[in-house]
Amino acid sequence: MTNNPKIIAPINNNGHVTYLPLNDTEAMKAELAKGDVCAVIIEGIQGVGGIQVPTPAFMQALRQACDETGTVLILDEIQSGYGRSGKFFAHQHCGIRPDLITVAKGIGNGFPMAGVLISPKFAPVYGQLGTTFGGNHLACAAAIAVLDVMKEEHLVENAARVGSFLLNELKGFKGIKEVRGEGLMIGLEFEEPIKELRSKLLFEQKVFTGVSGTNVIRLLPPLCLSMDEASDFLERLHRLV
Repeated sequence: MTNNPKIIAPINNNGHVTYLPLNDTEAMKAELAKGDVCAVIIEGIQGVGGIQVPTPAFMQALRQACDETGTVLILDEIQSGYGRSGKFFAHQHCGIRPDLITVAKGIGNGFPMAGVLISPKFAPVYGQLGTTFGGNHLACAAAIAVLDVMKEEHLVENAARVGSFLLNELKGFKGIKEVRGEGLMIGLEFEEPIKELRSKLLFEQKVFTGVSGTNVIRLLPPLCLSMDEASDFLERLHRLV
């Protein structure tokens, strides 16, 4: 979810949704203490928001506050899940267990699929869940194949290892204001707009990158990225930064 007026979903652009700053524990507790909050939705790591990482202290306080107020904690792991952060789910870095987890994108490795993981605390009722196209056999076969490859090729572990290398090396670049992220979900924030830099990376260095706002480059390489490929990227970036 986002409060960016350019991309906000109409259903969220009303008085029923309250947006709070990330990692502001006091603001979060004050809002939940009102007693009228049904659920909290938070990304394991904010993607479009600029690779903003929730702190373990904040996430643990959020879990406790949700328990105390009877609020459902929903983790949006659509972008940050499936090994992207160096753990299967990004919230695992914080040592918490959400009530619901939304998954998509990496679950099918390009094949359209999404799902919701539901805590056993919610008792299932026959007829409660209905869907027209859910449970598609081809989509499920694709998702199972993805899990098999992730396990056989140790892709989560690779994301952690190569991601740690990239994060450490990038923090040594003097031209970057801030480096943040986990695993292979990395944000590079610059003092100045990065439109020209991204263009040079693409057309001169043949490196395609993502973006968030005007000053943040997002790095979301495939989980099979090798150390040699990561080093090659660093060399190409160094030619410009």
